[in-house]
Amino acid sequence: MRVNEKYSTLPAEDRSVHIINICAIEDIGYLPSEGTLLNSLSVDPDAKCKYGLYFRDGKRKVDYVLVYHHKRPSGSRTLARRSQSQDSRLSARSGRQDQPLPGLGSPEGADGPESPQDFHEDDKRFRRAEYEGNLLEAGLELECDEDTKIHGVGFVKIHAPWNVLCREAEFLKLKMPTKKLYRMNEARGLLKKINSVVQKITAPIQPRVAEHRPQSVKRLFYAFSREKQHLFDLSDKDSFFDSKTRSTIVYEILKRTTCTKAKYSMGQGEGRKKDSALLSKRRKCGKYGITSLLANGVYLAAYPLHDGDYRGENVEFNDRKLLYEEWASYRVFYKYQPIDLVRKYFGEKIGLYFAWLGVYTQMLIPASVVGVIVFLYGCATVDDNIPSKEMCDQSQNITMCPLCDKTCSYWKMSSACATARASHLFDNPATVFFSIFMALWAATFMEHWKRKQMRLNYRWDLTSFEEEEEAVKGHPRAEYEARVLQKSLRKESKDKKKHRNAPEESTNKWKQRVKTAMAGVKLTDKVKLTWKDRFPAYLINLVSIIFMIAVTFAIVLGVIIYRISTAAALAMNSSPSVRSNIRVTVTATAVIINLVVIILLDEVYGCIARWLTKIEVPKTEKNFEERLIFKAFLLKFVNSYTPIFYVAFFKGRFVGRPGDYVYIFQSFRMEECAPGGCLMELCIQLSIIMLGKQLIQNNLFEIGIPKMKKLIRSLRLRQQSPSDEHAKREQRYEVDFTLEPFAGLTPEYMEMIIQFGFVTLFVASFPLAPLFALLNNIIEIRLDAKKFITELRRPVAVRAKDIGIWYNILRGVGKLAVIINAFVISFTSDFIPRLVYLYMYSKNGTMHGFVNHTLSSFNVSDFQEGTAPNDPLDLGYEVHICRYKDYREPPWSEHKYDISKDFWAVLAARLAFVIVFQNLVMFMSDFVDWVIPDIPKDISQQVHKEKVLMVELFMREEQGKQQLLDTWMERDSAKDEPLNNHSPRAGLASPEHHTGAV
Repeated sequence: MRVNEKYSTLPAEDRSVHIINICAIEDIGYLPSEGTLLNSLSVDPDAKCKYGLYFRDGKRKVDYVLVYHHKRPSGSRTLARRSQSQDSRLSARSGRQDQPLPGLGSPEGADGPESPQDFHEDDKRFRRAEYEGNLLEAGLELECDEDTKIHGVGFVKIHAPWNVLCREAEFLKLKMPTKKLYRMNEARGLLKKINSVVQKITAPIQPRVAEHRPQSVKRLFYAFSREKQHLFDLSDKDSFFDSKTRSTIVYEILKRTTCTKAKYSMGQGEGRKKDSALLSKRRKCGKYGITSLLANGVYLAAYPLHDGDYRGENVEFNDRKLLYEEWASYRVFYKYQPIDLVRKYFGEKIGLYFAWLGVYTQMLIPASVVGVIVFLYGCATVDDNIPSKEMCDQSQNITMCPLCDKTCSYWKMSSACATARASHLFDNPATVFFSIFMALWAATFMEHWKRKQMRLNYRWDLTSFEEEEEAVKGHPRAEYEARVLQKSLRKESKDKKKHRNAPEESTNKWKQRVKTAMAGVKLTDKVKLTWKDRFPAYLINLVSIIFMIAVTFAIVLGVIIYRISTAAALAMNSSPSVRSNIRVTVTATAVIINLVVIILLDEVYGCIARWLTKIEVPKTEKNFEERLIFKAFLLKFVNSYTPIFYVAFFKGRFVGRPGDYVYIFQSFRMEECAPGGCLMELCIQLSIIMLGKQLIQNNLFEIGIPKMKKLIRSLRLRQQSPSDEHAKREQRYEVDFTLEPFAGLTPEYMEMIIQFGFVTLFVASFPLAPLFALLNNIIEIRLDAKKFITELRRPVAVRAKDIGIWYNILRGVGKLAVIINAFVISFTSDFIPRLVYLYMYSKNGTMHGFVNHTLSSFNVSDFQEGTAPNDPLDLGYEVHICRYKDYREPPWSEHKYDISKDFWAVLAARLAFVIVFQNLVMFMSDFVDWVIPDIPKDISQQVHKEKVLMVELFMREEQGKQQLLDTWMERDSAKDEPLNNHSPRAGLASPEHHTGAV
């Protein structure tokens, strides 16, 4: 393994063998033999460093890895480039910043002009040299490895020594454990017995993890300070800063460390002047850290290492292996998650996501139970439902009007018997109760999560953590800095043109001092992007979002036309079975088309939302994430729910009546709802889209696509690697490089929020939605866990005390769910028409005659020309009057086919129900918010206790310092007394001396 001379800190005798000899052999051109030489020097040279987890000395742990692309040198050009590279790296290490640009000082006659690609690679190499030199000046220790199994890829291993960790922990205000232990408040009496019984019952479903066990003693945490190191538990310095904290500290240094190298031009003259101006500007900017270097391709990747392998017989036990066994395995699907260990390994932000997902899944259990009970109630009462009985009664001989023009004929209402009976399973009085229950469930879930979040904040010592502390670390994004740089250059060029012909002013020393002082100010602090700079991006965002929403509506309209035309085509079929199942066939196929379109557009809209956010150029990563979430949620919400909204609130509302139907493009007649209403079709639409998204998009894509990418990447790297390197064991950083980069938690939250919408928004039409969501989430938790452990690179730990903007989105969806369910019950189902008939029109107080009451009559002689059925005798008899579902006057009335009074009575009842239901449920939800406190009482007591203990700890320290100071002063005064007694001046000045003289 070739180690660069700059990074090595091995003893001199080892370095003379491992480095000088290998470099000499490399210069001759026998590169493949260097691995053979190392193997001959040691039996297993990588065992000491635990296969990449430590430096080659086996003592310093690898905290972070930088990956870059390099070309293996050969020939005379190699020697020249190596000498240049080593000189630049040594100069970077010695702290010289004013280096000449690459190519200015190199001998030109050595090898002739180089290609543009070579200049580009040299520029990247010089940037890396300067950046790594700055990292060394920041106190980090580096070690380079270019002799790897991955051809053309080099790795820079980074280690943070103890003094750097202490310095950065104090700067970042990281809370670390002190020596002070205190006993937590425990339940007493009956509550203690209940807790013990619950612990015994839930013991089999608890993970076998030490961090998950209940603890009665807790350490006091305090922001780290180097002046108060004696307060902290430093018994084991190696484990005082865990791997998550170490990688976070290193990442902050990588972001803060600057690289001011500018791209140099291949030309001469004016090009050189422009590049020097660009270089000076970038030096003033001073913010080109690791994010910019990654964006410009100077480094391929940057990531912390996993703790080791997660499976294998001889694998050393580590947190990753423990998480794989107790969290990421499908065998433990019934157990609680080891959230504390997840937080320890991945950080607070990811820990909060999985904690939220666990709470959401737990809360789905009671919702699923109640939903199943509502569904079983519908199954038990279906035979007693009078309206469905009347629809299935063939003796009534109700003839319905055709469903389409010409090709469709008259049909018997009894043929829709199955649909009517199935509708009762979801459209019954229990559905209203379930809608109210789910609204209260959503409010309870939000309150329960807030309390759980506070408990986690206390357990993870985040109670005093504020977002303002994170703002200190809020570095501007590389794209923002680049735009600011372009703006400043344009402004400077304009100023030069204005003052080109102006007479030069006399030099003012005071102005020169101000300019010199301002040169040290960051460019991003002096120049900022205003709304005028972003106005074109805002305009593009607005137009693009409107266009995407219009595309979604157009696709839904296309599916509607498909349904209408397919229904007309199937009506011409000679088979009676096909004609009898037209509605089910059309609905099922249309929903499948909607599902495919939704899945495809979800991926497209995700990419478009990211692109729209990029052109806005948000300043910080937090702003970028929030804007991306808003756009992606808006587009995906419209995409997922538009077909469902159409069936729930628009289908069958604007049909018209026989003889005066509404047509799309003057050709396609609008669809009608079934005699039992559109609720059953809404149920089919919701169930297929929800289950399809969960099975295909959430699970299949999450399993298949990462595995496929990993396979393709490993095959590509294996083809690029030389054949003799396959026998070597891969180092930890090589294995992690083949994993998929972590892309953030936005996709994970997004799929759960969309599912939360399916569970709450239209739950009145599908009471089994919570059950299917519960089954999906049980798999989803383990699937996401396995993906984080086995398929993704280890993300950098991020501190957070809540789930951010997602909580506000959840609250908004919960409020919207109350309104939508009120309209679904009122307008989509037949619940309100049944109540109106029962209390206003029923003669005997029962539902007998309800179906006939909801149907209007039409005289077939009033059909428009060309719209009457081609086969009017399809039923075997001539039809004079057909029925259709609407509240209209009969043909023998004076105002035939006008809207009747019954319609207005039902509409008034529906609107009244919406108002009463919405306000009642909103009041009950707010009451639940008010009754349940956000902060549990025991947690508030513990937080107050911690503050008191912290004050006592510092008071004792001050008292100890004061006592020690008093003791020193007493000792000094005791030493001074004998000296004063034997002093001649003191003797002369004493009264006794004067008395004796007298």
